[in-house]
Amino acid sequence: MVEGVRCMDPTIKLILLLIFFRIACASTIEKKFEHCERVVKDWALSSLHQGINNDKHTLQDLLFFLHVPRTGGRSYYHCFLKKLYPSSQECPRSYDKLRFDPSKTKCRLLATHDDYSMMEKLPKERTSVVTIVRNPVDRVLSSYEFSVEVAARFLVHPDLASATKMSKRVRAKTNGVSTLDIWPWKYLVPWMRGDLFTRRDARRQKGSSEAKSDSPYDMEDMLMPLKEFVDDPIVQDIVHNGATFQIAGLTNNSYLAEAHEIRHCVQEHKSLGQHVLHVAKKRLDAMLYVGLTAEHKESAMMFANVVGAQVISQLKDANFSVDTLADNQSGNISSSHLDSELESNVDQNNSTLDEKATVQDESEAKRENMTVAELIEVYEGCISSLLKTQSRRRFASLKRISPANFSKEARRSISDEVLQQIRTLNHLDMELFEYAQEIFTMRHVRLMGNIDMKDGSEGKFDRLHVFELWKIPSLVMLFILLLVLFVFANARRRVSKVKV
Repeated sequence: MVEGVRCMDPTIKLILLLIFFRIACASTIEKKFEHCERVVKDWALSSLHQGINNDKHTLQDLLFFLHVPRTGGRSYYHCFLKKLYPSSQECPRSYDKLRFDPSKTKCRLLATHDDYSMMEKLPKERTSVVTIVRNPVDRVLSSYEFSVEVAARFLVHPDLASATKMSKRVRAKTNGVSTLDIWPWKYLVPWMRGDLFTRRDARRQKGSSEAKSDSPYDMEDMLMPLKEFVDDPIVQDIVHNGATFQIAGLTNNSYLAEAHEIRHCVQEHKSLGQHVLHVAKKRLDAMLYVGLTAEHKESAMMFANVVGAQVISQLKDANFSVDTLADNQSGNISSSHLDSELESNVDQNNSTLDEKATVQDESEAKRENMTVAELIEVYEGCISSLLKTQSRRRFASLKRISPANFSKEARRSISDEVLQQIRTLNHLDMELFEYAQEIFTMRHVRLMGNIDMKDGSEGKFDRLHVFELWKIPSLVMLFILLLVLFVFANARRRVSKVKV
């Protein structure tokens, strides 16, 4: 037998070795898949059986605002939640600094980029969760733009080492929190900052500062092209399908020990993503409020009526006085305080703008007897000011990488190939977004139809649809009646002509 193998043709030997290698690889891949499938399914099953608040229409003792990055959540935090809750009721550092233990205080508002795994530290039956969901393509583009914008602020420094040193020095001197401390920007911004400095150094060596493209998403000499950003492993792990992983509690910022393995199993075996998606959908179903970034006006109106109205009611029941609220205004330090300190080393104009915004936030009186209508009015004034500040800040940052300038018009220059790549890489988020749209539409119809949100019966919702259906025959009957009148009028006109 051994002699036969020795005398075997070398080509046949190679073929047999390849076959053996392929069988061995297939066996290994199959075992890895089976292991991943078991891990993901076990997690999904246990997650679905975890106790959650069954009365999703009633605000509980603690409100957890699960802020998916780049969905417009910052405006909700500053212009809704900070107008509603006194500082004494906000969990310490909740929005600014992650990874804390809220059980140490009797807080009632938790607003953070932490994922759903935070619920492991919260009293589930006494916690209501709210979130905002955005079209995945727009969210990825916004993540790219924001990473560039924040990183570009540091280009005022002569080199990367100087920028990094100054950043650490300023952060050490203050109790505030920088964007660089907040997930996911603590990973994305330093990475993008290093890339911007590398490209600037390369331009200086070449002695050229002209961009070779009209599209800010493809200015390779100035900044990382969008296509390169989308395909990078860092973005694959943090940004793509980010909403699904965050609502499922499986980001790289998760409190769950098994989150890393589950996430990478899903990334390696696409079919397993459906288990994670199923959990995320169930959690959206159970939330007190699900908003949509694109439906800004309707989302804000719903938030004010569904969440705001109940917070106001709770505050009245708790008998918080205006004096108590004012005394607690200085309880928490906003992230914008440190950001403004960093900006003072980057751009003096920016720091003043941010400090003014912070002062305005702190000086807004939270009124015990505020109505929903007044809340909406306060929100509209606040968001107008906030958007102006953000716009000026962005302009000041992006002028350092001019002519790169992000805008709605500029997004039209992005190739269909790149956009399709984003959709493909965010297949879970695409499906979750569609599901969020369905939830939003149904709840918006309920709200507009003056149906009691506390009544979970489907009967009232069905009657609303029946009422809508009765409108169709009525319109048909009206059309027929008008047609008959038109024919009758024409007939009389003809008879009159004949008589004449």
